Formats: sequence, structure tokens, C-alpha cells
Amino acid sequence: MAKQLPCDADGVCMACKTKPLETETLHCRTCATPWHVPCLPLIPTSILDWECSDCSQPVAGDSAAPSVAGDLVSAIRAIENDVSLTDDEKAKKRQELVGGTSNSPAETNNRRSNGLLDIFDGSLNCSFCIQLPERPVTTPCGHNFCLKCFERWIKQGNRTCSNCRTAIPAKMASNPRINAQLAIAIRMAKVASSQGGVGGSSVPKVYHSVDNDERPDTAYTTERAKKTGKANACSGKIFVTIPKDHFGPIVAENDPTRNRGVLVGDTWEDRMDCRQWGAHLPHVAGIAGQSTHGAQSVALSGGYVDDEDHGEWFLYTGSGGRDLSGNKRTNKNQSFDQQFENMNEALRLSCRKGYPVRVVRSHKEKRSAYAPEAGVRYDGVYRIEKCWRKIGIQGHKVCRYLFVRCDNEPAPWTSDLSGDRPRPLPIIKEFKGAIDITERKGDPSWDFDEEKGCWLWKKPPPRSKKPVNIVDPVDGSKIKVVRPKTKKVSFKIKDRLLKEFGCNICRKVLASPLTTPCAHNFCKACLEGAFSGQSYIRNRASQSGRALRTQKNIMKCPTCSTDIADYLQNPQVNREMMGVIESLQQQAEQMEESSEESSVKSDENLKPDEETEVSKPCDSSEKVLKEINKNDLNPPQKRRKGTGGKAVANTEEHIDELP
Repeated sequence: MAKQLPCDADGVCMACKTKPLETETLHCRTCATPWHVPCLPLIPTSILDWECSDCSQPVAGDSAAPSVAGDLVSAIRAIENDVSLTDDEKAKKRQELVGGTSNSPAETNNRRSNGLLDIFDGSLNCSFCIQLPERPVTTPCGHNFCLKCFERWIKQGNRTCSNCRTAIPAKMASNPRINAQLAIAIRMAKVASSQGGVGGSSVPKVYHSVDNDERPDTAYTTERAKKTGKANACSGKIFVTIPKDHFGPIVAENDPTRNRGVLVGDTWEDRMDCRQWGAHLPHVAGIAGQSTHGAQSVALSGGYVDDEDHGEWFLYTGSGGRDLSGNKRTNKNQSFDQQFENMNEALRLSCRKGYPVRVVRSHKEKRSAYAPEAGVRYDGVYRIEKCWRKIGIQGHKVCRYLFVRCDNEPAPWTSDLSGDRPRPLPIIKEFKGAIDITERKGDPSWDFDEEKGCWLWKKPPPRSKKPVNIVDPVDGSKIKVVRPKTKKVSFKIKDRLLKEFGCNICRKVLASPLTTPCAHNFCKACLEGAFSGQSYIRNRASQSGRALRTQKNIMKCPTCSTDIADYLQNPQVNREMMGVIESLQQQAEQMEESSEESSVKSDENLKPDEETEVSKPCDSSEKVLKEINKNDLNPPQKRRKGTGGKAVANTEEHIDELP
């Protein structure tokens, strides 16, 4: 007996390979499968109650039929005999039954009761890896893919959706953006499916306060502003109680308004709003830090073309190297080399110490797939593993930093349930031709604890150098302004040396100083190098070949237009200035050593207004030292009004640990 075959999904008969007419097609009463009537061995006498050979049960041999098939047919007949169901509902139930769905009624009810689990439906799976999208990318046609799968598809030269063949826009093909909302939804669904709850702990009482008396609730712009937006806006209130040089995450105890802290994924409209929650305080600069203390946060906003963003790690370019004088505040062209100074030195110090650095990403970063679509988003803390200098895209040396994520919360673009784990460092190709390489030698201050399974401070966090308002826990009407006791004299002397005794060419402290007739100071090596290869006289000749009298070359001062050719023939080192600089450098070193020794002593032996005796190596440096120490060793005592008319006294105390 020939095998009976029905029609396939396209309506083509699987026996004769032809597509029958509608009048020649017969549907089974039980499974609704189409059959080609001429190909049937027996022409049915009844069309309404006809059943195919798979659904019809023979009279004899019922006991030999498999129980599964019998249950399936019985279930289908029960669906057909249910008067309460419509034709569409019957067809849907038959399809689910024949399709072999594995969900029991209890599981179905459970899924319907929890809407977050609906995203586990196969409709959200990536078409390439058939898994829930990791770092999902959504095309304009509404299909979701993993970021790596999508990038691999684009690299193969494809510019259409793999599901529906809809054209992918060129902008999305070159710079895909992660669907952060979908990533968060997948993460929430995973949490709900595991039935895991996050237990809340009691929030300790906050005793810090921020002076917000004269600040508005939000940043605003007056009617007299000449530019639209918030270019001339006034900063709003700071809602978190942290000092400006706070390192690491902002926890719940520093958030008296919401009692939850700043969480990964928090988004603000702009940098002014981000400043109010302390994630990144500067509203223009991309680096927040101090060269002698470290960097607290950075912002990725597409300011430098050398930046590379890979989500869990990125290559960051330092600041500087641009001519911003005059009306060039938005100049993006590099005009000179970057150096490890100021904010760049702050990042390098955080690299050496292993401090955590908060990272915010702005929608202005158009080249990154991890940047938000709008506003500014907090993406957690990172750690700088290496830093170096190399020649950038625009032909000048730039400072480069390798940031690696080390946060206890999952990233906004992933659907992971837990935070980061220690990962191997990526291979950086440009690292081979780099100079001034800096790597951390000791253990980092912020590291992963294997026993507790989280990132934490392995070493005490750096003590704040900013004054903090502390409210008395007993009497809330008393506010005390506490200023950390630090020896600032050595740093001030160093700053004055760089400013007053700096070379106008290399911008460093003068070495073998030369003073030109126009009263400008330069290092001897710098000034001679600026005019190396130039002769003091030049020979002249007429058109006829007759030799003319030689003429002196004009050599202008690097700072002004004065001719210093005669002076350069025999320059003399300024010995008096060199003696002053050497004595001040020695004194700065002595004061740094004394500050380290005094920090070991107890707080009782320290006096707030104690003056440090300064040795005077020579008479010529006495006036300079008095001028430097005048305002640094004797800070004035001030009293001011705090919130609600509270009396606030400015005092200086040594703070080992802020409450």
C-alpha cells in the first residue's frame, strides 16, 4: 500500500509535487491538515466528518495503538467538542497541542502571573546564536541581536536584517547602539525567574551636610543669557553629602534625599544635573581630580578622536594639547604634545595607587555603542591599569589610559545578575610603540575580595582634603566646619617655583637660568636649543657676484620681539637666581619630610595654628619665603551663618576618618 502524504506548508502535495486547487483540497476534521483528494487511496464519501489516516483509529487494534497518540487524538476531539471556544481559539489550541509545547497549565499560569518572564519567549532570541541577546542591538525593523553577532554580520558585508531583509541604515551599521532598556528588562526577568530578592539593610544616619542655602533646586538660566540651553546656567543644589574629592561609589549613607545612593544606570538630562548627584562634579571638564591627590571621575563625551570604548574596558585620552586661547574654546585640533601634568597627572596617580574612578557616559559620544541615546548615564567604577604616551591620530603625543571596569553592580548594557569579576587585561596594539609607560607595582587600594565575593577597599581610602560640614548628632543646631590638617606649604612652594621661576619654553623650574636683556628667564639648554643651527652673521652677494658686507642676523626673544643676538654670543648663567631656586627646592623637600613625620604623631600634639619655622638659606630668598608663607601658615578665622541661622565656626582639625 502506497504511503499517504499530505500537503506541505506551502499547499503543495507531497505525493504528486503539484499545488492542488481549492476544490481538490480536503482538510482533516481533527488535525486540520490539508490533503490532495486525487492522491488519496479512497475517495471519502463525507467531507464534513472526514479524518486522515493519522487521526482515524481502526476498529480492531485499539490496544496496540500508542497511548501518546490516543491521548493526543482525544485531546483534539475534546477541543473540537468544546462549545465555549470560538473557531480561532480552537485552531490556536490545536496548534499548541500538535506543536508539542512543553508548558503545563501550571507553568502557563505562573508565566502569565509574572509579566517580567514573558521576555523569555523565543521571539526575543538572537537569530544567530538562538540565545537571549547579550548587549542587545535592536534594528529599525524591530529585531534584536547580540552586539557581537550584529557586528560580525556587518563585517561580512551584509547591510540587511537577517530576519526580514530590511535595509539597515548606514549610521547604525557603522555605529550600533545598545538597547539599554531591553538589557535591563532581561536582567529583571532573570532575577524574577530565580526568585532572588535583594535584602535591604538599615541606612545609617547621615551627619554630613552640604551648604545649599543659596543654590536653586535645579540648574536654571536667566532671561539675560545670550546662549540657549544651559551654557550660562547656575548650578543647582548638591543632593549628596560627599566631599568634592570623594573616591569610589556614592552609597546610601551619602544620599539623605532618596536613601539609596547613586546606582549604575542612573541617567540625567545633562552634565549640570549629573553634578547635583556627585557622579561627576565638573560640568565642562572631562576629568575630576587633583594632581597630588588622584582622579575621582571621568566623563566620556567624544572630546578626543583617539578614544576607544569597549564597554567593560576603554582607552581614554588625557586633557590638553589644544590651543584654547582667545575665541578658540571649542577647538578640537591638537597643536602640541600632552604631558603628565595637572589632570593627566591625577589619572596617573590613581593608576599607581589603584583608586576606583567613577565613569559617566554622555550621548555626545557618537562613536561608542555603549553611550546612552540621550542625557548622561552613570556606568559604575573603573580602575586604571596602565598609562602611557603615544603619537595620536592628529600627529601629536597624547596621554593614554587603560580603564577596566570593577564594579559590584552589572553594567547597564548587560543582562548579567552580578557585577564584574577580575578579568585578564586586553591586548593593546598601540602599547608596543608607547613611551613613558606607567604600571602599578604594588597591590591596588580597590580590589576584589575572594572571600566576600565583591569589590572593596583593601587599603584605607585617601582622606579628603576638602572642608566638610559636620552636624552634631546630639544637637542638630550645631554645625562645625572641619578642615583637614595638612601641610600645604611644600605644595605652595612648588607651585610658586613653577610660576615665578619657570622657563618660558619648557614651563619647568629653571635649570642653569639665563636672563635676557628683555628680562625674560630661560633654561640655558632651552634657549640655546631654540637657536641651534643659526649663524650670527650672514654673507651677502650682489647679482653680479660681487661680495657685499656681511649682515648680522636678528634673533628675537622667544617671548617678545627684542633682538638678543649679541647676548647669545656669550650668555652668562644667573648665579643669584640659581642659588635662590636651589635653596627653595631644598626647603620644599625638608617640609615634605617634616609633614610626613608630623602625620605619624597623635592629634593631641598637633596645634591648628602652629607655624613651622623655616630656615633661611640666604638673604636673597628671605623676601620670597615671607611672601609665600604669608597666607599659607596663618589662615584667617571666619564665622558665617549656616542653614536656618545656625552659627558656623571655621576650625582646623586633623581628620583620620569622616563619620
